[in-house]
Amino acid sequence: MTGVVLGFVPEPLSIPLSDILPSHRMVVGVTQSRKFKQIVSSIAEVGLIEPLSVTERDPASHKYTLLDGHLRLLALRNLGHEEASCLVATDDEAYTYNNRLNRLATIQEHYMIRRAIERGVPPTRLAKALGVDINHIVARVTLLEGICQEAISLLKDQQFSPALSRVLRKMRPTRQVECVELMLAANCVTSSYANALLLASPGGCLVDGKKPSRVAGMSQEQIAKMEREMTNLQGQYKLVEQTYGQDVLNLVLARGYLAKLLENTAVCDYLDNHHPDLLKEFEVILDISSLEQQQ
Repeated sequence: MTGVVLGFVPEPLSIPLSDILPSHRMVVGVTQSRKFKQIVSSIAEVGLIEPLSVTERDPASHKYTLLDGHLRLLALRNLGHEEASCLVATDDEAYTYNNRLNRLATIQEHYMIRRAIERGVPPTRLAKALGVDINHIVARVTLLEGICQEAISLLKDQQFSPALSRVLRKMRPTRQVECVELMLAANCVTSSYANALLLASPGGCLVDGKKPSRVAGMSQEQIAKMEREMTNLQGQYKLVEQTYGQDVLNLVLARGYLAKLLENTAVCDYLDNHHPDLLKEFEVILDISSLEQQQ
């Protein structure tokens, strides 16, 4: 059995910044961006956490080409550093492990900040390292207070504002779960949508037992109409949820039948001669790899 070949040298090397060549130009004004300022603050406060990624040294120029970490390299230079910790790729390609990473989910960020504080890192130092206001850290620390565990589980891979948590806290646990499911189904996990769901919630589903008496920019008639529409939407969602599994099974079976059918050359020839549009649609269905794929 062939062993796994690593894409980079396991141990990082300390490389002079003057020997690292960027692989692309930086966008004009990037040093004024919030992200860049956060990186500068983080490196100044706690040092470089994630090494840069570079190619192997060029035999002729003795330089390394930067694959990942252009903002970090620029920040290190601005802070006066002379060397940086780097991972050296063994393959000369522009792909790096970071290209496949998703953004950090909000709940994961919450747990990381909580863990850092529990280990003795002052919130003020965290705020300085991340380049944010202390209120941002406080909001992240208290993010899940008053949120039921099932709703937390549904939101674990999502990015959302702390304002969403403030709205969900006003609801009872069962209503929290219903609202999160609706937001995920609509692919709209926002505080504004949560506020709309809050207004459409019966008083018995809320923590204090009553809805807000007034809403800026909305009349009582508009609120009542939104409540009726939201109730109708929830009913439709529940109906779809009940039949979703069977519908998916039927679609998978139908796709399999079409695949078997189109393996027959005589069938394909007949469809191509008499019903080319139908054949084209069948081929489109066979090319779909998931229900989320749209043509």
